Amino acid sequence: MRAPACAAALVFGLLGVVGAPAARAQPDGGSERLRKTEDVVAGGQHWRIQTRAGALHVWAPPGYDRASAGTVVYVHGYHTDADGAWREHDLARQFRASRQNALFIVPDAPSGNDEQVKWPALTDLRRAVTRGGNIRLPDGPTIVVGHSGAFRTVMKWVDHKVVAQVILLDALYGGQRAFDDFISSGKRAGHHKLIVVGSDTAEESVSFTRRYPFAVTRDRMPGSAADFSKREKRARLLYIRSQYGHMQIVDGGRVLPTLLRLTPLAALR
Repeated sequence: MRAPACAAALVFGLLGVVGAPAARAQPDGGSERLRKTEDVVAGGQHWRIQTRAGALHVWAPPGYDRASAGTVVYVHGYHTDADGAWREHDLARQFRASRQNALFIVPDAPSGNDEQVKWPALTDLRRAVTRGGNIRLPDGPTIVVGHSGAFRTVMKWVDHKVVAQVILLDALYGGQRAFDDFISSGKRAGHHKLIVVGSDTAEESVSFTRRYPFAVTRDRMPGSAADFSKREKRARLLYIRSQYGHMQIVDGGRVLPTLLRLTPLAALR
């Protein structure tokens, strides 16, 4: 395997914030009191939760409606952490640009090959948000997005029943067996969708997608979600050969908002 390259606050009742002060969580199998701060970023409500597994950012867009919302978990790649990715990739603004009704979660992940996966169980991450953040998760679909070395975390989550779709942003350095189970051989595979974007990982991505007769390939990222064909939008497995470089895919502000519109999430009103 190659190593990866490198606006007032919203009403708490609308967000579904739990009334009781449940401050203990088990983000990594232990029990601790988590530290939480709140502010407004890009017009939406933002929480930063400090856990033993690192920082955790949660963001709800303006107009968020928990009753019809889903969840997006964005996992950063190597050479950064959750705080760095949140700030340097301007994630709140990218999430807002997607115009999707979702609760967005950005956990800490390994910054290099020498670090262990920090959230090997998606259940623990969800628990840290609900108990440590005192926030109710919506009941809609969960979309997992991973960049670069994030594949190490994402591959551990694909068997969780809440995950409906995975988006790999130049991240197919490994984990092919897990992603095969997610999209083809697993018991819920027929209900899943996988989008693979390749730049540095173009060779691996092509090799993976060639296995599946239902895979659809596109040569470039379009300017908007409306420019995808009906076949591309409906594909269970969509591979996009990106014209953008490895880091530009996540910090350029063009790819992530567009791909989030190819999900079962509801659009914000």
